[in-house]
Amino acid sequence: MWEIKRKPVGESAEPVPIDQAKLRDFSVGDSQAFDGVDRHTDLKVELHKKLLDLINLSALEGMSHEQIEAEIGDIVAEQLTLEHKALNLAERKQLTADVLDELLGLGPLEPLLKDPAITDILVNGSDNVFVERNGLLERNPTRFKDDRHLMRIIQKIVSAVGRRVDEASPLVDARLEDGSRVNAAVPPLSIDGPLLSIRKFAKIPIHMDRLIELQSIPIEIAEVLRAVVTARRNVLISGGTGSGKTTLLNAMSAFIDAAERIVTIEDSAELQLQQEHVARLETRPPSIEGTGEVSQRDLVKNALRMRPDRIIVGEVRAGEAFDMLQAMNTGHDGSMTTVHANTARDALSRVEQMIGMSGIDISPLSARMQMASAINVVVQIGRLSDGRRKLLSLSEITGMEGEVVTMQEIFRFKRTGLSEDGVVQGHFEATGIRPQFYENLVAYGIELSPDLFRPDRRLGE
Repeated sequence: MWEIKRKPVGESAEPVPIDQAKLRDFSVGDSQAFDGVDRHTDLKVELHKKLLDLINLSALEGMSHEQIEAEIGDIVAEQLTLEHKALNLAERKQLTADVLDELLGLGPLEPLLKDPAITDILVNGSDNVFVERNGLLERNPTRFKDDRHLMRIIQKIVSAVGRRVDEASPLVDARLEDGSRVNAAVPPLSIDGPLLSIRKFAKIPIHMDRLIELQSIPIEIAEVLRAVVTARRNVLISGGTGSGKTTLLNAMSAFIDAAERIVTIEDSAELQLQQEHVARLETRPPSIEGTGEVSQRDLVKNALRMRPDRIIVGEVRAGEAFDMLQAMNTGHDGSMTTVHANTARDALSRVEQMIGMSGIDISPLSARMQMASAINVVVQIGRLSDGRRKLLSLSEITGMEGEVVTMQEIFRFKRTGLSEDGVVQGHFEATGIRPQFYENLVAYGIELSPDLFRPDRRLGE
């Protein structure tokens, strides 16, 4: 009847019918079970286990999703009929969809991954799932059968990108096929069961026009960012966790000329550059024997031999900051990277600390001189208390004054209050300072209106 049939060991390659006796061993329970999330979860997981024993998984590779769905639907319907269980059409469809998610996807996570309104999925053990929707966290009724079920899903995620997670390696960074960022921590490090965090990436990249529409960036500052990228200024994007650093980096990278060769370096590949000539590099963790590790610093050094026009590092965290500054100072103008920091000034302090982590004997003054020479623009972004992301400031590094890196703020978001419903009030404004890189823009044939920098003008209005 069905195409997806298990071949008996040692017999002919001709498929045989599914063992209905084995299938009958599974008890679905009465229809009232579907009124509870726990019973429904137990049901689909148990049916999934039976299917793994009964079907020929290799046959799935040559079938379309529609064919597989029809086959699984037939199996579920036959079982329910044999057991004389009364489920309505909606319940059968839901059960079939959930079993397919277990078989082909990531189980209970699939509906959350398909929901475009959800940006973060946070799993704290098998029965505590939270999601971020519209910038705010909320609890979700999704649950896993138990910690073993959750561990199986985590293993499925990390094994797809050649990573592993177990007691010997209880921490792992990975990514989904669509580029979503995944972090997992499992026992013995996590006390109350496996922890899983997924930062979803938009299937359609968020361009600058969308950020303007969301009022994250006013159109006037977007024009300046376009000019900065086109004129090959080196950019450091700073912000806290979940503030939108990578999103802004993606949006700004769209302004890079398609004729340029770009090399991207990331811990977990998630950048979504739209240019054709992009060479993507990703780090590799050490093997179980502790060998074979390839760090971001190794990749930055290697990128210099790949004839890049620009180098984009997803995020600097350690000694690769020094190599990145060296690249910016040696002919790779227009390079970009991100860093975790609360202010533009803090971002420079963090980069200085990372230079110290490189193991190179360099004085603090020399490190600051490297930064002042390499980095031209620092963009600070943040997530406000109401969940919205906004560009908080755009600053220019102007050089050194004694032993201090000097910088001047060009644009900023000025908070003015909080509405009764918790929405942050404020506006974008210019500080009245015309940036030094304005002359570079002119050299590249880019003309910006001097009115952009008027201190009495509110931007985006």
